[in-house]
Amino acid sequence: MITPPTELAERVTKPAVVRPTRVGDTRGYRVFRVVNVAVLLVVVALTLYPFVNIVAQSFSDEQAIRTGGVNLLPQGFNVKTYEVIISDSAFWNSYLNTVVYTVTATLISLVLTTTYAYVLSKHHLKGRGTLVGIAVFTMFFNGGLIPNYVLISELGMKNTIWAVVLPNAISVFNLLVMKAFFEAMPKELEEAATVDGLNTYGVLFRIVLPLSKAVIATMVLFYAVANWNSWFSAFLYFDRADLFPVTVYLRNMVAGATTAASMGSDQGDVAQVNSNIKAVTMVLTVLPVLAIYPFIQRYFVSGVMLGAVKQ
Repeated sequence: MITPPTELAERVTKPAVVRPTRVGDTRGYRVFRVVNVAVLLVVVALTLYPFVNIVAQSFSDEQAIRTGGVNLLPQGFNVKTYEVIISDSAFWNSYLNTVVYTVTATLISLVLTTTYAYVLSKHHLKGRGTLVGIAVFTMFFNGGLIPNYVLISELGMKNTIWAVVLPNAISVFNLLVMKAFFEAMPKELEEAATVDGLNTYGVLFRIVLPLSKAVIATMVLFYAVANWNSWFSAFLYFDRADLFPVTVYLRNMVAGATTAASMGSDQGDVAQVNSNIKAVTMVLTVLPVLAIYPFIQRYFVSGVMLGAVKQ
């Protein structure tokens, strides 16, 4: 059978279709993925090991801890230290104080950081450079411990919640992250809202904030963890034990300011408490953060990367 000239010409001139090779199909990429997973598993194991060891020590017997026999599993299961701490009413009062301080400080910090960052994101604002300079200046310089103490005392904030929630209300790092996010938002959205009759506050509350859930969740996590773990401000400005947060209470437990003996325990209980008090305090402090983190983890990765890539 003879091929017609026109069909033969089409076969000769028609370019061959070359299917592009997907990156995921290459041998090099598969090797990279295996190595990457192996390295990350090693990193996860190295990261989890100290925490698992601390948890094991918190449930271990005094003798096993002193001889260094505790590794990943508790040795001589014992909850005496947990019983001593949890049975103390001062512990629960301190825990309640910490919840109040953390929630209040986080709300104040979130409001101030969000409004400040939104203002700094407006390039047409007069004096914007000065406001940015004031914020950045505080990253490198501060008044010092004694001037801060004198200032808090003179303002009458000693032994009040304001002494721990106001002085560090704005983190400049968090402020710059939110500023970068607001600057990356499409300007057309705000212009369209303005045309529809919204003022500045309406644009912020009805357009900008609903689109900022990721960065807001990230800021909540950053501020909440920092305020939950904070103890020095309360240690410095509080003279009354009923105002102490749980971190100061547990710090006093570790330092020996409050001992099992003062709670009516015998010498065996005192030895057990002294052997794993540090491990128990660390577990009790980190538990609330571990309980909250899974609920905002999906916002965390996207939130911390906001503003990192220019389009």
